[in-house]
Amino acid sequence: MFDLLVKAATVVDGSGATPVTADVAIRDGLIAEVGQITGAARATLDAQGAWLTPGFVDIHTHYDGQASWDETFSPSIHHGVTTVVMGNCGVGFAPLRSGEQDRLISLMEGVEDIPGVALAEGIRFNWQSFPQYMDALAAMPHSLDFACMVPHDPLRMYVMGERARAHEAATGDDIAAMRGLLREALEAGAIGFSTGRSDNHRTSKGHETPASEADAAELTGIAGAFAGLSHGVVQLVSDFDLMRSPQRFDPEFDLVEQLARAAGRPLSMTWLQRDPGGEQYKAIARRVEAAVAQGLPLYLQTGARGIGVINGLDASFHPFMGFPGYKEVAHLPLAARAAALREPQRRSRILAEKSDRMAGDGSSIPPLVDILLARIDMISARMFALTDTPDYEPAIGQSMLARARTQGVPALVALYDYFTEGDGANLVYFPIFNYNQGDLSCVGEMLRHPRALLGLSDAGAHVGTVCDASFSTFMLTHWVAKGHLSVQEAVRMLCARNADYLGLADRGRIVPGLRADFNLIDPARLALPKPQLVRDLPAGGKRFLQTARGFAGTWVAGQRVLDQGVVTGARPGRLVRAGRG
Repeated sequence: MFDLLVKAATVVDGSGATPVTADVAIRDGLIAEVGQITGAARATLDAQGAWLTPGFVDIHTHYDGQASWDETFSPSIHHGVTTVVMGNCGVGFAPLRSGEQDRLISLMEGVEDIPGVALAEGIRFNWQSFPQYMDALAAMPHSLDFACMVPHDPLRMYVMGERARAHEAATGDDIAAMRGLLREALEAGAIGFSTGRSDNHRTSKGHETPASEADAAELTGIAGAFAGLSHGVVQLVSDFDLMRSPQRFDPEFDLVEQLARAAGRPLSMTWLQRDPGGEQYKAIARRVEAAVAQGLPLYLQTGARGIGVINGLDASFHPFMGFPGYKEVAHLPLAARAAALREPQRRSRILAEKSDRMAGDGSSIPPLVDILLARIDMISARMFALTDTPDYEPAIGQSMLARARTQGVPALVALYDYFTEGDGANLVYFPIFNYNQGDLSCVGEMLRHPRALLGLSDAGAHVGTVCDASFSTFMLTHWVAKGHLSVQEAVRMLCARNADYLGLADRGRIVPGLRADFNLIDPARLALPKPQLVRDLPAGGKRFLQTARGFAGTWVAGQRVLDQGVVTGARPGRLVRAGRG
C-alpha cells in the first residue's frame, strides 16, 4: 500500500533527461516507484498535464534569524524550494559569546538589510556554540529542510573579540581555535564554511565586516578543518576589484585557489556582471576554467536575472528619501503620504530642493541614493515600472527615462509623479548587476557555463529592497517559457546540480529510494505576480513578499507543505546534518 500515488504526471526527474509521462508512488517519505503503477494507495492524484519535479535546492539564503521564528521559510516555500542552505557570505548568529548578540545583529542588519529590531525581537539566542545553534533550530518544527553553513565573521568575533573588529591579523593560536570550532561544527553536521570579502558589506554602523580582510594564512588555516572529512563545501563572495584596482584581481583569485586547495572541498563564489566592471565576470570564468583544469573543484554561483533593488515610497529605497520636504511627511501612512506629496505647492518645493547627503549609516542604500541622484538621467534609463505582471527583462523604451522624455519632463519629475500616483504603492525595478546590455544575455551566458550553480537568491535578506527568493519560479517562467532553456535543463540546475554540489545524495532527483521532496506544477498557469510589502516580521517589520501561481503542490518527505499556493500545517522539515548518511 502506497501512501500517495501521483498518476500520469510529466516527470522532469532532475537529471537532465527528457521528461516522460509516468506515475510516481510515495511510501514512508520516500519515492517508492516510478513508471506505470497499478498498486493501491491511500490517496491518488491525477496529475495529467502537470510537471512533477524534484523539490528545488536553494544553496544561497540568509534565513539564519528567520528560521528561529518562522516555521515555513516564507517566501521560498511558495517557489518550489524544499531545501535551503543558510549562513552564506560569512554572516550569521553562531558561534556566540554572551553579550555579543547586538554586534551580530548589527552585522546581519548592515550586510543583509534585515531590520535589527525584527532580529532582536524574533531570535531567541538560546545557544553559544555552533552545534548548539543547530540543535536549537532542529528542535523547532519547520516546513522545509535546511542546512547550515558556518560563517567566518561570528567565528572570528568569537575567538578574537575586539581584535576581530579592529581587523588585526589572526595569530597562530587564533587560527587554531577557529579551525577547531569549524571542525566541531562540521562533525555536528554543518554543511560548510562561508566567508565574505566584499567592500559593499558593512555593519549597520558602517564598519567593514570582521573577516573581510582575512589573509591567506587565516583562510587556509581555518580550511584545515575539512581534513579527512568527506563532506562540506566552501562559499565565498569577493569583489575581485578588476575595475577599480586591476592589480588586485589576480592576487585575490590566487587566494581563492589557496583556500580551495587547503579545504580540498568544492568551493563556489558569487558570479555576476558588475557595473562598472562589466567584463570582470569573464575574467573570473577564465580563472575558474584554468583552476578546474588543474583539478580544483571551483564553481560559480549565478542568479537567474538582474540583481538590484525595488524602489517605492514604502520600500527601504527611493530617490526622495533624503529630500527635506519628503522627510516632513515621511511619517504619514502611505496613502496619506502620497496625497500630501501630490499637493502642488509641496511638489514644486520638493522638486526644487536638493537631497540631504545620505551616505554614512552603514547600509548600502544611502550611498546608492547619492549615486542615483548624481547620475539620475543615466540611471533612470535602467529604472522600470514594476507592474502587476512584472517584466524582469524590460527594454530601455519602457524605462523611466523614456517615460520622462515622452512627458517632456526631467527624469526626477517623472519618477516623483509615478511614485505619488494613487495610494502610493507604485514600485520601480532597478537592476544594478547583470543588466549592462539592457537585457539578460549575460545571465543566459552564465547559466550555460559548465561550472555554474543557480544561487544568489538571498532569500530571507534585503527584505525591503529585493525578493529574489522567486529565482526558481523565474527560471521556469522566463528561461523555459521563452525557449532559452529546456525544462529539463532548468530543473537540473534547480535540483540535482545543487544537491550534488552539496553532497546531498538523498534528494534532487525523482528516483526510487530518494526523499519524496517534489513539486506538481501547472505550466499553463505558472506566473509571478508583483511583490507586495507586508508587515509580518517581528516588531512589525516590513518586507517584500512575492508568491507564485501555478504550483499545485509541494511535498517534503511525502507530506504536502503547499496546496494550490496555500501553506499547509504539515511540518516535515528537518535540519540536514551533512556527513550523517
